[in-house]
Amino acid sequence: MKKIFILLLLSCTLSAQAQVWHDATKMHVYGKAVEDTYAPFVRFPSDINEAVRKDLQYLGVDAAGLYVQFRTDSPAIHVRWKSVKRIALSHMSSVGSRGVDLYVRTDSGWRFVGSARPALDYLETTRCIVKDMDPGYKEFRMYLSLYDGIEKLEIGTETGFEFVPENAVSRKAPVVMYGTSILQGGCVSRPGMAFTNILGRWLDREVVNLGFSGNALLDPEIAELMARVENPAVFVLDNVPNDTPEMILERGENFVRILLSAHPSVPVVFVEQAPYSHDFVSSKSAENVRKKNAAQREVFERLQAAGFKNLYYVSGDALNGSDGEATVDYVHTTDLGQTRYAELMFPLLKQLVR
Repeated sequence: MKKIFILLLLSCTLSAQAQVWHDATKMHVYGKAVEDTYAPFVRFPSDINEAVRKDLQYLGVDAAGLYVQFRTDSPAIHVRWKSVKRIALSHMSSVGSRGVDLYVRTDSGWRFVGSARPALDYLETTRCIVKDMDPGYKEFRMYLSLYDGIEKLEIGTETGFEFVPENAVSRKAPVVMYGTSILQGGCVSRPGMAFTNILGRWLDREVVNLGFSGNALLDPEIAELMARVENPAVFVLDNVPNDTPEMILERGENFVRILLSAHPSVPVVFVEQAPYSHDFVSSKSAENVRKKNAAQREVFERLQAAGFKNLYYVSGDALNGSDGEATVDYVHTTDLGQTRYAELMFPLLKQLVR
């Protein structure tokens, strides 16, 4: 029995040593507004981080919308990473909030391979995402955590196989989306199901996720960050759920003017708030949503009257479908809700980026 135990232990040790680890901090990180962020897997550069409110500083650490890409012929893909916060949410999967997941490029587009569940009691996690894959080179995309930061990330392959990180030489014009916890990815089961990531796969281009849970308050510093994106294809504003009508009317026009002063010909899409799932039994709740959407519409019409072109408007009525089944808590969308959002927005965004 003792000999068997020693052999098993040796086998596990040799297996662990057989993995070659590749430091993702040295890879290109896709999905950022600007390249020069103050750490590899955060969403803010130093100057913006120092200028924004503390709540935004806290949320800017979250890696929502960020991903890395690589090619390998390894039959297995491993990952180990260190989270920043070890956040735990009562209404969201831990894989979605602080895990990672993996996609592979196929002839018909990107396809899900597997996910890595985070250790619940530790900041650091090591997982094998997939093993025993068929021979041949494959291109992979690894989406990072939506509601937690990542301090360290390494990708593991088997010994004797090649690993080629994909570094963007030229950037296809990205879609830049600003919004709330829903846009940040709340509350999907895994990172790839956030609608910004879904749209990125369908459009075959980067989508910059500037979703900030509870804090899409039309801060001018965020508009200035968006304005710094090089060659944006389109701006999408989905801030209404976090705002009051008064806030939208007071801050909305200035926010858009900052964007258009830097990129006067880039389309701007205004998105309304979707109805809450309980609005059909609460006229007070429905009226609150109606007032906020009316304010969003007024800002849109003000800018049109001022002569701004390429402004588009999306009603919130159909964003979540009509059956009330798209949310986890009447507000935050599940995988179903995020997919419905992507399906509704895709035709318009496809037209605009083209």
